[in-house]
Amino acid sequence: MTVTADVSRIFADARQVHAEAVERLEQGDIQDAAEKAWLSTLRATNALILARTGEEPEKPIYSRIELDRLAQRDNRVKSLVGRYFARYEQLHGQCFYLGLCEPLEVTERRIRETIDYIQDAEALAGG
Repeated sequence: MTVTADVSRIFADARQVHAEAVERLEQGDIQDAAEKAWLSTLRATNALILARTGEEPEKPIYSRIELDRLAQRDNRVKSLVGRYFARYEQLHGQCFYLGLCEPLEVTERRIRETIDYIQDAEALAGG
């Protein structure tokens, strides 16, 4: 596969996982929805990094490092950094792992708005 095809495939996966997150949220499983929203954020970030560098990060720690590097080179990417860490902390760390999903309306909004993150990452990737 080409890098372009891989980027498209990863963004498609991010959108699919986000759809699953919204579905789980509507079924009342906020913890699973939070983790799926986090995963879709990570996948979109990795697709952006792949599009910009030609390499997909092997581990989430490298995703964070590369996102920061991209933001240093391109001010437009900076808008993703805070949103990435908010999802990492609240959705992945607090809600999924610790079960601390309160306030629910904030967690639910962040899950639903993850599609905006995916779309913004895709636009920054040139897709």
